Amino acid sequence: MTDSPVPDRLNDFVVKFANVNGTGSASANALILKSIFRMGVPVVGKNFFPSNIQGLPTWYEIRVSGEGWKGRSGRVDLMVAMNGETYERDVREVSPGGFLVYDSTWPRSALLSRDDITVMGVPLAQLCADNFSGLRARVLMKNIMYVGVLAALLDLDVEAIRGLLSETYAKKPALIESNMKAIEIGWRYARENFACPLPVRVARLDNTKGQIMIDGNTAAALGCVYAGATVGAWYPITPSTSLMDAFSGFCARYRVDPETGRNNYAILQAEDELAAIGMVIGAAWNGARSFTPTSGPGVSLMNEFLGLAYYAEIPVVLFDVQRVGPSTGMPTRTQQCDLITCAYASHGDTRHVLLFPANPAECFEHAVKAFDLAERLQTPVFVMLDLDIGMNDWMVPEFHWDDAWRPDRGKVLTAEQVEEAGRFHRYLDVDGDAIPYRTLPGETAKGAYFTRGSGHNKFGAYTEDSAEYKEVVDRLRRKFDTAKEFVPPALLDGSGRAAAGIVSFGSCDGAVSEAVDMLRRRGVSIDYLRVRGFPFGREVEEFLATHETIFVVEQNRDAQLRSLLTLETDVEKRRLRSILHYDGLPMAAEYVLELIEAELARGIAA
Repeated sequence: MTDSPVPDRLNDFVVKFANVNGTGSASANALILKSIFRMGVPVVGKNFFPSNIQGLPTWYEIRVSGEGWKGRSGRVDLMVAMNGETYERDVREVSPGGFLVYDSTWPRSALLSRDDITVMGVPLAQLCADNFSGLRARVLMKNIMYVGVLAALLDLDVEAIRGLLSETYAKKPALIESNMKAIEIGWRYARENFACPLPVRVARLDNTKGQIMIDGNTAAALGCVYAGATVGAWYPITPSTSLMDAFSGFCARYRVDPETGRNNYAILQAEDELAAIGMVIGAAWNGARSFTPTSGPGVSLMNEFLGLAYYAEIPVVLFDVQRVGPSTGMPTRTQQCDLITCAYASHGDTRHVLLFPANPAECFEHAVKAFDLAERLQTPVFVMLDLDIGMNDWMVPEFHWDDAWRPDRGKVLTAEQVEEAGRFHRYLDVDGDAIPYRTLPGETAKGAYFTRGSGHNKFGAYTEDSAEYKEVVDRLRRKFDTAKEFVPPALLDGSGRAAAGIVSFGSCDGAVSEAVDMLRRRGVSIDYLRVRGFPFGREVEEFLATHETIFVVEQNRDAQLRSLLTLETDVEKRRLRSILHYDGLPMAAEYVLELIEAELARGIAA
């Protein structure tokens, strides 16, 4: 144990839980996260779990940040070590001056090997054996009991915890009583044996008003409902399955005809990802707003059908919740490694529209935007989440909806409009924006056409004529340029006049925003541009042209965003410097800060 004074970390610390998968620890950890949130203190949760069902180590990290930072901080101030197999690793992770809580029913002398941290033993298993009967109950209550220990150590509001339990088990009052009993036992033990609260503690704020806690997959699913999606097809794959699970739940609540009781939606679990995207394309061709959620391996299988949708110009929405590759990779770890795959998916010359949400709030917004873009542009649109956004707990502003919004169905001709036009040609560029008009099946015989993935001319007829083929694919290339006007523009943080700049996207935003703030506090002038869509708009070109040194921050090994920037803009490659993070864990602000400072120092020295 350390005798040196520990700095006060009021509303600014990280607590990490080391558990065994399948022991019910998720419920206990969520109680702590949500109770802090209800005390008005900003908080985010990161789950690091194995890809098997039960028995392997799992970790959950809660960052408490009164200032509202949402990335990882790169430190651990309090470790709750509940897994004997990972004690050695867990002890190493605690930052100097930090604290470690463990189950002292079985003494662990190795935990006392560091003299710069405070180790606190609580005989959790023994307390459970003395107060609860049944093996399963004792395992579950041991986790709930450490909620009480932390409530005392961190000065959490026990009534807030009681309220959460009451909401969770409203129909099972006996569970409320048993959980509160375990919490009170843990709370009382900590109060009687330790100096409570610790310097690492929570104090009430009012900084969560107008905020909610939600994960990105749930937010995206809700966006699909608001966008008017009625068809979803998918093959289960981590980490995207919960998106379709959430959509199914929302549809069961909001997509059922109140008079007939009939479902106004169709959700199909396909035999594989190839079948799933085929179903989605068929539904979209028929006029339904349809989508599929998947991850990298699924996108690989879908490539041929994506080429069909691109060439036949059928609107499709695909949510890629990215995980670590290649191959099966690490299915339950996060990465941003599918950019190149999705941007140019399928064989031949293709370019696809990508949207990059940075948090669950943007997952909701971009989901709606994706359906409008797909139909406006008549092309596949990818929403590029990752596991960190999709499956972790985020604090974001409450969602707001414009009741005046109406879906943008794009250039869809009615039977009357076809009659007025005289003749209908499916792939003819009438308006000069490279987007043709389309009809929906069954509207009128005069609007019929043969949908094909083989060579076709602007009239929709089969062709192998070189000039006619080239005319169609050249128009598709121009349509990609038209898309620049519709994708969400990149957001600038800064004056735009600094010599150095950062370009990043997606879930990197939490770490990058905090690192930028740290740099500016140290007197470093730097601009930050967060890209939200591909193709890149004029604002991206201008940012690249006006900054001498540009750091491209991303979470993959091969600098895929940097590659896209060099392929799709006029930027000089020498001015782009990669900051890469790809170990499967969410990026931390300190990591970004250290690498950028080192690069800037090298540049000054040179």
